[in-house]
Amino acid sequence: MPTTTAGRCDRGVTGLTAEEREVLYALGCGLGDAEIAAALVLPEEVVAERLGRVLGKLGLRDRAAAIVHAFDCGLVVPGQGPRRPVPGNTTARRTGAAAGPWLQVSVLGPLWTTLAGRPVDVGPVRQQAVLAALALNPSRSVSRGRLLEDVWGREMPDGNVVPVYVYRLRKILRLGDRPDSVIRRDRYGYGLVQGVAEVDALCVDDLVSRTEAAERAGDLPGAVRLCDRALELFRGEPLAGLPGPLAESERLRLAQRRVALAQRKADWQLRLGRRIEAITGLSALTLEEPLNEPVAALLMHALRRDGRRAEALAVFDRIARRLADDLGVDPGDLLLRARRAALLGKDACPGRGRAGAA
Repeated sequence: MPTTTAGRCDRGVTGLTAEEREVLYALGCGLGDAEIAAALVLPEEVVAERLGRVLGKLGLRDRAAAIVHAFDCGLVVPGQGPRRPVPGNTTARRTGAAAGPWLQVSVLGPLWTTLAGRPVDVGPVRQQAVLAALALNPSRSVSRGRLLEDVWGREMPDGNVVPVYVYRLRKILRLGDRPDSVIRRDRYGYGLVQGVAEVDALCVDDLVSRTEAAERAGDLPGAVRLCDRALELFRGEPLAGLPGPLAESERLRLAQRRVALAQRKADWQLRLGRRIEAITGLSALTLEEPLNEPVAALLMHALRRDGRRAEALAVFDRIARRLADDLGVDPGDLLLRARRAALLGKDACPGRGRAGAA
């Protein structure tokens, strides 16, 4: 077996995306598909798909060969454990060591919570909404009054319901065998203990910052890959089914962020000449957002650039009818310019620089 070095590790995973490297790394550390899915906050079918891509790209026969490859290229070092902590490492959990985020809260879909890599039921919907409010404010304490406003709004309950819900959550979300909870309490209110929780919406914030840095550096392929990673974290309607003013406003904000990310990704793909990929993504997005004029205009531009002017004009006709029927308004300047460009065959990208801040 070749000597394992960082250099050999880089060469041994050449061609893999960052997401595929994560799967290979976790596999080399001895995690099964379910544990990898919990650690990376992904559905098991996505893990299986990525593993299949890893095997194909590296020319490996099966999982066992992939595990050997992870050691052989130095991604995981025999006798020394992994090069970096793996969320979900079961040995670390048994010993109480912090091998990664102990608590993972996903709000980019129906609320989904895992504790030490295992799904956990955090109670009725109002109690879930309390946890979501704490997860969306990770760096500060949230007062009892604020939680009442965020979760109940005008439907103020009788009694001390907030302390009761927090008490229940603290019992459910304990740090291993210790009495400590992932929820702290201080004179200002309640909050999550620093360093033990990971929230998918905050992971999106980090990925967005990295996409912007990649774009500034001129690395558009890297920006697209990071954008893909951010979009993969969305599992449906954010905070689906949760009550309260905070959940309602965050649903709208996070849904808009997803659309803005998808637009930026499509714009970068067009700038890279990857028109078919951009058209596929934008076509799906227009079905979800039938009244979104910037999305429709960008799709029209992509279709026209691909020589499909008739389809571009059909997109205009479709959204113009929806705008008239549903809102009683005419198409805006953005759509009109896209239509004019399609009719004249001119190259005037309506989406570039207007995709919205993600």
